[in-house]
Amino acid sequence: MFTGLITAVGVVREVSTTAAGRELVVAAPYERVVTGESIACNGACLTVREQGPGWFRVAAVVTTLDRTTIGAWAVGTALNLERALAVGDRLGGHIVQGHVDGVGTVGQLERRGDALLIDIALDQNVGSALDELLVPLGSIAVDGVSLTVHALPRPGVLQLSIIEHTVRHTTLGALGLGDRVQLEADMIAKHLKRLAAPLLTN
Repeated sequence: MFTGLITAVGVVREVSTTAAGRELVVAAPYERVVTGESIACNGACLTVREQGPGWFRVAAVVTTLDRTTIGAWAVGTALNLERALAVGDRLGGHIVQGHVDGVGTVGQLERRGDALLIDIALDQNVGSALDELLVPLGSIAVDGVSLTVHALPRPGVLQLSIIEHTVRHTTLGALGLGDRVQLEADMIAKHLKRLAAPLLTN
């Protein structure tokens, strides 16, 4: 479990394909990383296979590649990183599982005063399912960053308002038109939708 508060930005150092899947070595400033721990990489929860001073190795299987942008990560790709939440830590963002629901595409960027407004178009294969889980001022994780849904300008599009701190301390400030981002809807919203489904169909 994570909070969506990014604690470091890492960089992909190596990429390979092995029996474990698409393996990535990520350079990161973390200390005392242990084999088997979970680290959210751009919001995708991945398990550490190996580690050393200033780096760790993870792998993504085909089902993970199907619903994330990991297949496009290359040497030099910057990643938002967060280690799993420890009991007693502050929950400063929102509850994030690291289970990516789908991918969206940056369709518009606009500076408005001290905020950066970003419109993200949801991929068609997840659009309607994700759309139903979004509410203005609700929570969403975008490339692992806990954010507030600023607005829903039209079906299949969500708008974010990014503050200056987030621009400086995550990869979101470097987004450009057409860039792809990983999305995870609010976990509570997903459970409520599932529980309410039988009542809404009767």
